Amino acid sequence: MDTGLKGKLVLVTGGAAGLGRAIALAFAEQGANLILVDINEQGLADASGEIRNLGVNCETHKLDLSVENDIKAFGAKICTDHGALDVLINNAGLAYGEIAQGFEHLSLEKWLSFLTINSIAPLILGQALRPALSRARGLIINQSSMAANVPATAYGVTKATLNSITFGMANQFGADGIRVNAVEPGIMETPANKAGLPDETYTRVQGMQLLPLHGTAEDIANLHVFLASKQGRFINNEIVLCDAGNRLRGWRH
Repeated sequence: MDTGLKGKLVLVTGGAAGLGRAIALAFAEQGANLILVDINEQGLADASGEIRNLGVNCETHKLDLSVENDIKAFGAKICTDHGALDVLINNAGLAYGEIAQGFEHLSLEKWLSFLTINSIAPLILGQALRPALSRARGLIINQSSMAANVPATAYGVTKATLNSITFGMANQFGADGIRVNAVEPGIMETPANKAGLPDETYTRVQGMQLLPLHGTAEDIANLHVFLASKQGRFINNEIVLCDAGNRLRGWRH
């Protein structure tokens, strides 16, 4: 199937490893050129080498998404250097450690730091790149989580907030012909999930799926490719679940 992505320009935050890297590789396999953003310089070097081996261009940028002025300067540079940007994948975020625990003990400072990275930075970056996305009549995909549907942790709250921001972005950016969607991955069998989640939690959440499947980063990456393809052009202002029908969807779905 011709996805229409050959030669397109795709920017992936958190692209040095894990799900972001899988997403970048999936687009590269369709012939898209990549811009990878992360704070992990060695991971960026490794991922970009793997992508270039597929015969496409890949540039990398180290960026701290907690610093507003750095985000704006980076966005201005991309708009100047490239003119048009077809796809922005807001994948970078915090997922493990304190943010994945109960939130009643968290200070205001902690809340603001978590919300800055997971919820607000995607909006700030989207705004900074809006001129380039507008020229391409492009697409923004915000990386949410099924945890947004049962926000019992700070992580879930930040992703529920991101979902609301996604709807707001779709309403605002649509005036420039830019689509905005979010993807809610379910539990994935990745090294990061295995290391970051207690075995009991991983097994319990996976056991709530309606289908006995082991989700992978590639499953989620393939969904991103479809949403960005010409076949997905009519999908907008949506939060798309990819979780094998996990019961954690709760009453919201």
